Amino acid sequence: MGLCMMKLFVARQYFVLFHFKLFFKKKFLTLSSPLRVIKPFVSLQGQYKFKCPALNEDTYETCGAEWSYPEVRRLAALTVEEMAYFEEKIAQLAAREYCELKICPGCKTYVEREDLTNLSVRCTICTADNNKAYEFCCQCLRPWKGRAPRSDRCDNDGCVNHELEVLKNCETTNLPEVRGVDTCPSIRACPTCGEIVEHDKTGCKNITCPRCQKEFCFVCLKLTPVCLKTSTHFIPCSDGVAPRQTSIPVWRRK
Repeated sequence: MGLCMMKLFVARQYFVLFHFKLFFKKKFLTLSSPLRVIKPFVSLQGQYKFKCPALNEDTYETCGAEWSYPEVRRLAALTVEEMAYFEEKIAQLAAREYCELKICPGCKTYVEREDLTNLSVRCTICTADNNKAYEFCCQCLRPWKGRAPRSDRCDNDGCVNHELEVLKNCETTNLPEVRGVDTCPSIRACPTCGEIVEHDKTGCKNITCPRCQKEFCFVCLKLTPVCLKTSTHFIPCSDGVAPRQTSIPVWRRK
């Protein structure tokens, strides 16, 4: 095997091993396809950027260089079906990082929600086709009913914010490795972008949001640098456990 082919082989094995450990917590199984490793990375954690996991021989730190999708596709030997799946997911995740898109119930095209404090969204295509303003609710995805703008719901029956209901009614959990955190809501909304996240109950109290990449404390909901001013990673800060969230933060993208 030539040197270049050997590097590709090693890189692929690093890729599979690294992400396999990440998602299956080092419980090794036989992989029949790289899809089983990459799929949870893209689908469950919401990541679409891949970084090289190779170790530096001197520092034993990971390389961290970002791999382009064509490189990942080649090294992971994706099938046509796998490529189609990931390219669709990656496009959705990339768009989601910079804007909020909803599918219009009228024409089934994506419409950007520009005002994140208003649930009423106007579809320009349906407006042009119908020769009158066509607005829909980006929460229940039905034609808008009632006054606008509104940030809580429209007047359609059953229009509720399901993510907010999850936050209000989720079970409590504990963080075994964090001192004194015996009861904490098991689901949180990222204080920066509003992404719904869970803690895997291992390690410290801080997690990184898969959407905005901001690190925050799952216990007090403050960004990590602020939280650590009066605490450590394994001890709650002076504010203790934040109560259940009753609203979802709006991402103020810069």
